Amino acid sequence: MTQSRKLFQRAASKIPGGVNSPVRAWKAVGGTPLFISRGQGSYIFDAEGRRYIDFVGSWGPLILGHAHPKIVEVVRQRAASGVTFGAPTMFEIELAETVERLVPSIEKLRLVSSGTEATMSAIRLARAYTGRTKIVKFDGCYHGHSDGLLVKAGSGVATLGLPDSPGVPAGFARETLTSKYNDLKLLQKIFDRHGKDIAAVIIEPICGNMGVIQPELGFLSAIREITQKSNSLLIFDEVITGFRVALGGAQELFRVKPDLTCLGKILGGGLPLAAFGGRSEIMTLLAPVGPVYQAGTLSGNPLAVAAGIATLKLLRGRRVYDELEAKGDQLEEGLATVLKRRRIPATINRVGSMMTLFFGVDRVTDPDDARKCDQKQFGRFFHGMLKRGIYLPPSPFEAMFISLAHSSADLEKTIDAFDQWAKSQHSVDR
Repeated sequence: MTQSRKLFQRAASKIPGGVNSPVRAWKAVGGTPLFISRGQGSYIFDAEGRRYIDFVGSWGPLILGHAHPKIVEVVRQRAASGVTFGAPTMFEIELAETVERLVPSIEKLRLVSSGTEATMSAIRLARAYTGRTKIVKFDGCYHGHSDGLLVKAGSGVATLGLPDSPGVPAGFARETLTSKYNDLKLLQKIFDRHGKDIAAVIIEPICGNMGVIQPELGFLSAIREITQKSNSLLIFDEVITGFRVALGGAQELFRVKPDLTCLGKILGGGLPLAAFGGRSEIMTLLAPVGPVYQAGTLSGNPLAVAAGIATLKLLRGRRVYDELEAKGDQLEEGLATVLKRRRIPATINRVGSMMTLFFGVDRVTDPDDARKCDQKQFGRFFHGMLKRGIYLPPSPFEAMFISLAHSSADLEKTIDAFDQWAKSQHSVDR
């Protein structure tokens, strides 16, 4: 019995499902999840000491790779001065000022500890600002696990095949209206019927929780127009895309300015940290200035803030995003060549250093397309690559993440492993 299996059995006796976040249980791909002992650069090591090239990156935060020496050093130094105070520190100001320079739509922000806190708080703020109650989200987009947002959610919910909102009172769910990603006609119909009651639209500007799906040309700018005409707010959930696809996030790429933005993952440099921010007139409704209550004991944690400041400084280096684009292009082209050579039907969706391989479909532009993918084939792919030393997200509805630590040799090894696996599948089919 492997060390991971032993640890999983131990965990299952004390932790529901043996994991502290559902997708980690590998329900979508089968088998026993690996327990990870450490990471270094582009690699992780399991409890047996086996090494894997990692394309999960803790689900996106580790854009610099594991245990980056500068991040490790700043966290070590900060920890030596105290790990938490429950009081303001000057470093919170530095991080806020840095974010506001990089993301022009953010005039003021509030630090929190998770993406769920950020989106939940942004929606509360939008309701208070507009005096309205309804929220529009998009089928397949995941914005954390607060009650009102677990309606047609993506990611782990799609992976596990759970009901849209178990445990959520019907009254809560009724306040969430669901549209379809890349479908402007449906969104307009929703506004025609409910516009005067809609406080905000919340969207992942680039989807990462039903696999990577890009907005079609003009989709985001049209949403901006619709919300402005209705005096509703536009919330960009950039927990994944913030500092990942560009320093200014997806809103920089698509030149669309939301009213509120939610950030996380990379913001904390791998430690628990998130934020929501936007126009000053909206943000000043937050307590203690305004009446909208939001609080958190560990908000602005000194270790996470220090890691975040150091990460953003490193990402401001020359040609960082050009390098990430080149790495993404190398991997995409290599995988696409193998798919063509081995005659495996699939499509690859990629934006910069985010990528998803959907088997059995020739295009994916919305959640319905994504759900048609061959999930069994993905499971075979996952385990075949794992056997060859490549660690991928254990779900067909998640993004692979490329980091600055991935070398060209790492990517070529990954492409070669994919070719070996694809060849073995061809032999089995024959």
